[in-house]
Amino acid sequence: MATYKDYMLFDKLPHTWCAGCGHGIVLQSIAACLAEQGWDKHDIALVSGIGCFGRVDDYLDINCMHVTHGRALAAATGVALGNPNLHVLVTMGDGDGATIGGNHLIHCARRNINLTAIVSNNYNYGQTGGQYSATTPEDSITTTSPYGHIEPNFDLCKLVEAAGASYVARATTYNPVQMRKLIIEGMNTKGFAMIEVMSACPTHYGRYNKQGEAARMMKLMNEQSVPVEKAAKKPFVPLTGRTPESIPSHLDLHEASQKTTKRPQENKPEVTSDE
Repeated sequence: MATYKDYMLFDKLPHTWCAGCGHGIVLQSIAACLAEQGWDKHDIALVSGIGCFGRVDDYLDINCMHVTHGRALAAATGVALGNPNLHVLVTMGDGDGATIGGNHLIHCARRNINLTAIVSNNYNYGQTGGQYSATTPEDSITTTSPYGHIEPNFDLCKLVEAAGASYVARATTYNPVQMRKLIIEGMNTKGFAMIEVMSACPTHYGRYNKQGEAARMMKLMNEQSVPVEKAAKKPFVPLTGRTPESIPSHLDLHEASQKTTKRPQENKPEVTSDE
C-alpha cells in the first residue's frame, strides 16, 4: 500500500520554509491524500504559483509546473482542458491565489473547471517580507500596514462558493486529519474544488501581531475555529486582528487611510533586528 513517502522527494529536504511555518503540514497532507487515492504519478499534474507555498512542487515526485505570480489557475485551466484524464491540483498562497491571482480564482470557480485548488492562507505575503494580502484581517499589522490594515478582507470560501464552485471547504494546520479528509473530498468532486487551509506565519504575521510562537499561533487558530453548523447559528462577526481603534465600514479608502495614519505612534509595533 502506498504512503505519503512514495510521492515525496526526500533528497530535496530540508525544505526552505521558516521554523514553525504551517506549509510543511499541508505538504505532507497533500502527499498523504495522493497515496490514499492510489493515483499513478503520471496521471497527476500539480501547478503552483509564486510565493512560500508555491515551493510545494519542489518536494513532490509528480508532474509539476511552477508558473508566474498569480497565474497558477490560468495555467491549470489549460492543463485540465487539454487533458481531461489528468488529476489536476493547484497550490497557492493567499497572495498568489486570492490577491494577484484573485481574478483567476473567481473565473475558475465560475467556469467550474475540473481541478482541486489548495490555498494555504497565512494572511500575508510571506516570501517578500510580510505585506498585506486580500485575506489580511482589518486592523492587522503588516509591513505595509504598520498602523493597522484599513481594507476589508475576503472570505475566500464565501467568495468561491458565490462564484459557482462545486466544492468549498476550510481547515487549519492544527487538524491535519480533517484537512486530509476535506482535500480527498475535493479531489473526488467533479468540477472546481477549493480547500482553504489556515496556516501560521510566525516570522511575519505572528510576530507583528504579537500572537506568540508557532505553537501558540496554531492553538489560537484552533480556538477561533468553529464547525460550519455552529457558525451558521451565530451572529456574523468580522474577522479582525489587533483592534486598537475600529474603522467604521462606511468610510471610503481615503477617509479610512487618513483616520489610520492619525493614530498614536505607540500603536505601531516595535520590531527589532534580533526578533
